Amino acid sequence: MTHFPITSLVSAEIVSPDLPRHADFLADVWGLTRIVEPGPYAYFAGTGSDPYILAVRPGDAPALASITFRAASRDDLEAVAARADAAGCEVTPPHTTERPGGGTAVEIREPRGLTIRLIHGDELREPDEPVRDRAQRLAHVNINTQDVDALAAFYVDVLGFRLSDRSKIMSFVRCNSDHHTVVIADAPCEGLNHIAFLLPELDGVMYASGRMIDHGYPIGWGVGRHGPGDNVFAYFVDPMGFVLEHTSDVLQVDDAHKVGGPDDWVWPPGRTDRWGIAPPKSEATKAAQIAVPFAR
Repeated sequence: MTHFPITSLVSAEIVSPDLPRHADFLADVWGLTRIVEPGPYAYFAGTGSDPYILAVRPGDAPALASITFRAASRDDLEAVAARADAAGCEVTPPHTTERPGGGTAVEIREPRGLTIRLIHGDELREPDEPVRDRAQRLAHVNINTQDVDALAAFYVDVLGFRLSDRSKIMSFVRCNSDHHTVVIADAPCEGLNHIAFLLPELDGVMYASGRMIDHGYPIGWGVGRHGPGDNVFAYFVDPMGFVLEHTSDVLQVDDAHKVGGPDDWVWPPGRTDRWGIAPPKSEATKAAQIAVPFAR
């Protein structure tokens, strides 16, 4: 069985130009649990055991500041950091973090400018009872790049991920049994494509989507079922211009999983998902998916 030095996606950190309004949306409409912490950050948890799954800090324009993964051990954390250093990344020494959950962290500035944080020994929260239309945890982060194969190789060779599938424009890589933890998308820029939140069931995606519509946020793409990963999806553009996805039913894989190629993920003309029911992606969603850079 494959040993993954990184075992899970923990959280994403974003920059918001209107933190109070954004925080209200994330808690009251998107459905996350606000954590009260001192300082300029707003932290949000899901119903699962991660101390937080989204951090938001104020800034002049929307940006993706970092994504955080949990290392399997202190040795794995240090080994990944050493490989990143050898690959030319900026790497901080291991240090105790004061973010929710604490633990030992290192920060890696990967070649295209995104900060990747590795954490080990953080204190998990007591999970809540699952709620069908509330996120349990992050499902994946989708990253834009002008060189998909090079960035996928970084995740595999340096961070210890495995390739699950390669479509015409995306690579899907994983660090556990979820089909994908990071999706790497071909784009004219480097930055965030979208952040996906895992709900307990398909019915939850439908109810959560209804809540968004009730609050004036139309579905930007979906509801549908993806090809790679087989997950149900509904995409929205939030009030600050971030693309967020409700998802469920992510395919579980093991070492026997066969890596698919572009020819395995071709739909009939006019179809945008496996089911064949999702309308074309809205122009507003397409624009938002390439509008959020990495924080510098």
